[in-house]
Amino acid sequence: MLKVTITLEEDILRFVDQYAQENSSAYINTLLAEHRRKIFGTEMIVALKQDAEDPEYQVEIASWDSIAGDGINARE
Repeated sequence: MLKVTITLEEDILRFVDQYAQENSSAYINTLLAEHRRKIFGTEMIVALKQDAEDPEYQVEIASWDSIAGDGINARE
């Protein structure tokens, strides 16, 4: 783990102090990790929607479905 110095507004620091249960680093790490998961999740949904709306991609997926031989149909 890396150690860094950050600057927080006073009201944000009070908030962290109130909810961090004596471990500000762990609390901030948890908050940022959750925020990162939400951003990645949103980005994944956008990418999947773009794929679903891309006719060329759908043709390619259909081709792969026909040769994969795994019995899994992506359209069901």
